[in-house]
Amino acid sequence: MSRSTTSRITPRRTAVAMSAVVLLLPLSACGGDAEAGSGSTVTVTVGYQSRTINTVTAGTLLRSLGSFEKQLNSLHDGVRYKVNWQDYATGAPITAQMTAGKIDIGSMGDFPLLINAARGTQLNRPTRLVSVTGYNLRGGLNTIVTAPGSGLTSLKDLKGRKVSTSVGSAADGTLVRALRRAGIDPDSDIEKLNQQPSVGASALAAGSTDALSQFVAWPGLLAYQGKAKAVYDGARLNLPTFHGVTAREDFAKERPGVLEAFLKAQAEATDYLNEHPVDAAEKVAKATGLPAEVVYLYNGAHGTATFDPAIKPQLVSALKKDVSILKSAKLTGDVDVDSFVDDQYAKKALGPAEYAERLASKPAPPASEAWPEGASRTVTFHSPTALLRYVAGHRDELRAAYVPDTTTGTLWFADKAVWVADGDKVLPFVTPETARAYVNGHGGARVVPYADALERVS
Repeated sequence: MSRSTTSRITPRRTAVAMSAVVLLLPLSACGGDAEAGSGSTVTVTVGYQSRTINTVTAGTLLRSLGSFEKQLNSLHDGVRYKVNWQDYATGAPITAQMTAGKIDIGSMGDFPLLINAARGTQLNRPTRLVSVTGYNLRGGLNTIVTAPGSGLTSLKDLKGRKVSTSVGSAADGTLVRALRRAGIDPDSDIEKLNQQPSVGASALAAGSTDALSQFVAWPGLLAYQGKAKAVYDGARLNLPTFHGVTAREDFAKERPGVLEAFLKAQAEATDYLNEHPVDAAEKVAKATGLPAEVVYLYNGAHGTATFDPAIKPQLVSALKKDVSILKSAKLTGDVDVDSFVDDQYAKKALGPAEYAERLASKPAPPASEAWPEGASRTVTFHSPTALLRYVAGHRDELRAAYVPDTTTGTLWFADKAVWVADGDKVLPFVTPETARAYVNGHGGARVVPYADALERVS
């Protein structure tokens, strides 16, 4: 069952170690590459992160669909537009290029967005948050993983260990907050390695780091490949995390129609993802080289990410709370979040009524899903037990099976989950720690292997 056939009411639907000195280049009309005054060609430069799949509606999927180019062609303002797509691994270089006047529109995570805002203000090249791509209201888009054979099974086990993350990213924010809640000083009780996601993944595989805290799609990818297991689900923080779209203020004021065209195109890509989640996952997989099964884990009908361009109050509130984490890491000073957030362009692009509808929408409820081979839609189940019965009868006919964590709702691969037998129920958890917490509170419950969980329902 696809997202469009569920009860979901969602509308159509980072190392950030930046150079201390940024070379400031003169601003042109758009992206520093426009033939201003000729009236013939204007280049709009979009910075995106193809493999950060929580941004696909403003990047990878949007580019694949060609929606932005179509919207620009419909402006009929006597200008021919060219879109220059620039792909980056993290948000830091996008911010550097934006403050140098070389990128007009960019997408990045919540913590990099704040650094974007701070750096723009510092250099007198202000930027504005104009829309949201994907979000999770509990924080489930960031996960801490360790090696498959590691004896580390809880946050407290990380004390005295090496942990790789990208300083200044949302994943680093999750790590800092989670450690503090566990009574561990993130500055002195662990050895933090500031690494790009791919470098951290390699370090984990090589055994040169004990754990990795990263954002989508890295944790799911490594788990899917059998190269990692989850040790902490970011949704346990119960704090929203999201990615969004930022635009240079001067660009937005000079070419509001172009920005509105981008936001209309983003809304179209959002609707496409919500209405055709399997096909959208396949398109993103083709463009990025990521397994479609991993893309779907986050971006599917009941995936961990919910896609909606409206800037919800909960996300703005979370952004304000994030400032203190970046300040403690000496990555920013105070950030005026209220002046950074600017939804006027999205409201105009979508219309007041539609924007209000999207603003009021809610994520789909957690659900289990099976993806049969060759199917254009997944099959949705009301309980993990029902999913397991289906899996037991179709073991060689499935691309993937997904289950939501019993405590947090975070979607995870069924065969990578930690399973607990409680009477006639079998319940999935993303991490051993949350599974143990459930067992300790329910007499008779016990952790069982995945194979046993399948046998119990067969």
